[in-house]
Amino acid sequence: MASLDRVDRSADPSIIRADHLEVAYKDKVVWHDATFEVRRGEFVALIGPNGAGKTTLFRLLLGLRRPTRGSLTVFGSTPRRGNRRIGYVPQRHTVDNDTHVAAEVLVRLGASGYRWGPQFTFRHEKAAAREALEAVNATELGGTSLGSLSGGELQRIFLAEALVGNPEMLLLDEPLSNLDIRRARELVEVVHSLVRHRRVTTLLVAHDINPLIECLDKVIYIANGHVATGTPEEVLTSSSLTELYGVPVEVLHDSRGNIVIVGGEDPHEPERP
Repeated sequence: MASLDRVDRSADPSIIRADHLEVAYKDKVVWHDATFEVRRGEFVALIGPNGAGKTTLFRLLLGLRRPTRGSLTVFGSTPRRGNRRIGYVPQRHTVDNDTHVAAEVLVRLGASGYRWGPQFTFRHEKAAAREALEAVNATELGGTSLGSLSGGELQRIFLAEALVGNPEMLLLDEPLSNLDIRRARELVEVVHSLVRHRRVTTLLVAHDINPLIECLDKVIYIANGHVATGTPEEVLTSSSLTELYGVPVEVLHDSRGNIVIVGGEDPHEPERP
């Protein structure tokens, strides 16, 4: 994948601001003392072992959970449920092969949920859906049944569904899972194009940083109850991850420039809702 130029956003305001943030389930602290910000138009990867609390951060941003301590603001306010400025693609969408609903219909339903009133007709919904499909390079898939789409094609449709309300921020929970390298890189390019041209602030949960590395502005790495943030060059180093995990960690680079992280993985526990 060719390297894409980053946009200078040094003068842009913060979209997300966390100050000494802590989250816990009952008496178990998931992570604590997290201080970071995400600025408008940034492309951010959330990475770390299973059960570290990556999806938990999304739930906080969506107003589905409250922090135990510290403060968190989104668009300058306390996160709230149903914020239409946020588009969300969760870990979901099991589509059977015999699902005959057309892709455009699913995206159009997303438009119905964001806009209402007599002035917003079926024609407007259809136009909004087609615009969203075009934005993710999926116009030709609009009339195709969901059950006949590949994993990569489905992810573009789900992305269009989240995009149809013209959100200012996208939260994408493991959209690269179960995609091969080629399809993962294609989806990353689609998302990065949205970040660049629409200035949609995007947080993407991933287990493999390599398909993303050339496009990212920032990494939020969650592990061992701690959160490290910064540019990929700042966070993805042996010294930084050793400090994060509290045990020796080595960051290696193979002949193709891919990053391999050796050591430090926590036990893979399922993440709590």
